[in-house]
Amino acid sequence: MMQKAVIYCRVSSPDQVKNGHGLSSQETRCREFAKYRTLDVVEVFPEEGISGGLIDRPAMKRMLDFMRQHKNEQIVVIIDDISRLARGLKAHLELRMAIQEAGGVLQSPSIEFGEDSDSQLVENLLASVSQHQRQKNAEQVKNRMRARLMNGYWVFPAPVGYRYERVNGEGKIMVKDEPLASIVKEVFEGYASGKYASQGDVRRFLTAQAAYPKDANGEVHFQRLAELFERVIYTGYIDYPVWDIILKPGKHEPLISYETFKRVQERLKEQAHAPARKDIHMDFPLRGYVLCDCCGYPMTACWSHGRHQKFAYYLCQQRGCEERKKSIRKDVLESEFENLLKELQPSPKTLNFAGKLMRMVWEKNAADQIQNTDSVEEQIRQAQRKIDQLIDRITATDNPTLLGAYETKLKKLEEEKVLLGEKIGNCGRETIDFDKTYRTIEGFLANPQKIWYSEDIVDRKGALKLLFREPLRYRRNRGYRTPAKSLPFSLFEAIENGKSDLVPAAGLEPARP
Repeated sequence: MMQKAVIYCRVSSPDQVKNGHGLSSQETRCREFAKYRTLDVVEVFPEEGISGGLIDRPAMKRMLDFMRQHKNEQIVVIIDDISRLARGLKAHLELRMAIQEAGGVLQSPSIEFGEDSDSQLVENLLASVSQHQRQKNAEQVKNRMRARLMNGYWVFPAPVGYRYERVNGEGKIMVKDEPLASIVKEVFEGYASGKYASQGDVRRFLTAQAAYPKDANGEVHFQRLAELFERVIYTGYIDYPVWDIILKPGKHEPLISYETFKRVQERLKEQAHAPARKDIHMDFPLRGYVLCDCCGYPMTACWSHGRHQKFAYYLCQQRGCEERKKSIRKDVLESEFENLLKELQPSPKTLNFAGKLMRMVWEKNAADQIQNTDSVEEQIRQAQRKIDQLIDRITATDNPTLLGAYETKLKKLEEEKVLLGEKIGNCGRETIDFDKTYRTIEGFLANPQKIWYSEDIVDRKGALKLLFREPLRYRRNRGYRTPAKSLPFSLFEAIENGKSDLVPAAGLEPARP
């Protein structure tokens, strides 16, 4: 009877699995060898995408189990090449022993496995060479990846908001992936500006975006949000300290400025806000912002179930307050709030004056930026000199403590240089068109109620901060106390009422005859 044999073949690259060439060609050569040796191949055990340095392999386990079940038949194990069994001396010796203990005999068309000392020496040498090749390949891959990073090309999986696109002469390069790119930009800029008061607000915004990737439960986990905020790659720079790459300009288009990224990091380090309420929704947009005038604590809100319908109320729940649990109808409190908004609306004459004033300030800032160019360039040169000095010190010392201190300082100087570079890049040019920007501002100032009627609860909450300097106080049956209006609206009120703290043109002294 022909002796039974099994074929073990392995590829480590996912591309080889996808293309199907590596496994099939190994199996063909092994079958040809089995035919030459008059062996009967009864099973094939392909190992897909598994590194040769690993010992714990699914197909290898199945093959060893099969051999133990037929241990009395002494199964021949055919491998195409010694590197297909393992690419490490330790892994090779352990798998070789496991096959032998399972009652198998190892054979290959590429090498003669024997038990004499010369055969074992050759086998161990070839296993060592295979291990060296694997390590050398890993080093070469790492060096090529590092060189590409140094040239400004990201080599790892594209983050949310980008995708890879092949460009002639440059290989794969990251490009914006809409609408995700705009969503990521909105998240960074919104959190940096305070539009989103907490990470919980950002999480709710991302959960509401159908295009944004979510977990199996349809949610965006806080851990994923933290990872998003840590990615410097969105600023157009590549930062990979593991390979000593610090803030290298990338070839991809940035989604945000480095200044915005730093502001986000500062906000993340600030004292955490109170956890966002889970029941914040459009039913009660003033909940948490309107205070009970009696005790000064924020009012809550609820639905009351009647016999045939539901009724919405605001109320104070603070113990010891004389207004505790005395309900205020939702429509009453919110309609009185809308009356407050109507009082904020300035006259067309006042609004026109504000527009002229804003243009003057805008133009003055633009002129100041041009004059500051020389100063900023000198600051960049000074930062570069300090960087060069630190690099010399890092090269000259081997003290771990000093190295850590120098590297931290070097990182800060590189960040300072990037921020100055962005600043000088904006000198002499308007990053935002004034007329376009003012049209948006004018629309809000002329009609503050418009943003309040937005269907986005975040916009409504943001409108409260833009309209008033502090929360509103409300007393049942009396209404709102005089609100502390934000600067633009308090200024409009002063202008329209003829009140001003400015010195009149004639001066303070009595007029002389």
